[in-house]
Amino acid sequence: MHPLITDLDRLKIGEIESKVNDLTKKYFMTSNPGVQAQISSALDAYREELSKRQASEWEKTMESRNKGLDKLINVS
Repeated sequence: MHPLITDLDRLKIGEIESKVNDLTKKYFMTSNPGVQAQISSALDAYREELSKRQASEWEKTMESRNKGLDKLINVS
């Protein structure tokens, strides 16, 4: 985790995506390797959180889908 990033749980998915876009722009605006390393570290934290949330939402969607259609196709 990046030391300046706290409480990722409070952010919504849209806010995290916005932070990723903003930090990506800032990464390419600078030519300072130290600053790029710090931005990259922050980007990794936001991307990891975003990936974790998207995987969780996918699992919820798959669990709640209509399973009645599975019985319509009978492969024997």
